[in-house]
Amino acid sequence: MQPVIFGIVLAMYLVAVMGNALLVIVALSDPKLQTTMYFLLCQLSFIDIFLTTITVPQMLVHTLSVNKTISFNHCMLQLFFFMAVGNMEGHLLAAMAYDRYVAICDPLRYSAIISRRFFLYITLISWVVVSLNSLLYSVLVTRLTFCGNQVTHFFCDITPLLKLSCTRPIVSEMLIFTEGVAVVISPFFFIMGSYARIGIVIARMHSVAALRKALSTCGSHILVVLLLYGSVIRMYLRPSSSYDLDQDRQVAIFYTVVTPMLNPLIYSLRNQEVKGALQRLSRKLCISGNFQP
Repeated sequence: MQPVIFGIVLAMYLVAVMGNALLVIVALSDPKLQTTMYFLLCQLSFIDIFLTTITVPQMLVHTLSVNKTISFNHCMLQLFFFMAVGNMEGHLLAAMAYDRYVAICDPLRYSAIISRRFFLYITLISWVVVSLNSLLYSVLVTRLTFCGNQVTHFFCDITPLLKLSCTRPIVSEMLIFTEGVAVVISPFFFIMGSYARIGIVIARMHSVAALRKALSTCGSHILVVLLLYGSVIRMYLRPSSSYDLDQDRQVAIFYTVVTPMLNPLIYSLRNQEVKGALQRLSRKLCISGNFQP
């Protein structure tokens, strides 16, 4: 079954990378998409490309190779970048939720509150926070004593590495369930609070057209949030005694391969602006192709 698994995962990886890259190209090339929302969407697509590239190529190599090994330093680097990029996705979704909140709940002051510079600062601060968080996790893991060298996962994640430790890492687990919750789940609570306010405003709308536009604007974002945090809560926010590593590997494949592949499809199929931009880009390419010698 290994060649079959290799082919399926490789196809999904290529679709994820090309789909997100196409979404970035469309958003950057179309003048009608030069807004803060699509500025954040481009960053989300970059994050999805990095997230799946951190884990999937190594998994593909190990699928067909006899020697399924990874060096300790490479393992720690993979852990650091996976935690940083994965946490950053949640922060970007929180920024996108705030953009939708201001657009729907305070539209008259939208241009005064929201700007690319504002979200650029938010993005930089978020990168600092998630990088420090990932560095802390990586340092904690390097200080553990391991009883073996077989990681029961297809990449170096915090849970299988804690399971591999000889001693019960009580301090590490407590830190993960306190500091980790603050960094990982606080964006989720912010998103839920933003949509609670949006829901109140939508409920008061008397215009069917305005209600339909608000729902279509937020629908794609809500679906992406559910896909991300459904996997995160399932994988990480449980006591270590309840972990089932076989099931967690399946959830991790969904989180690292399937979700990055679905995100550009969700934003393109459910978004009329992206559909229009894709059509305009395809027409430009067809016209330029017809006139080339």
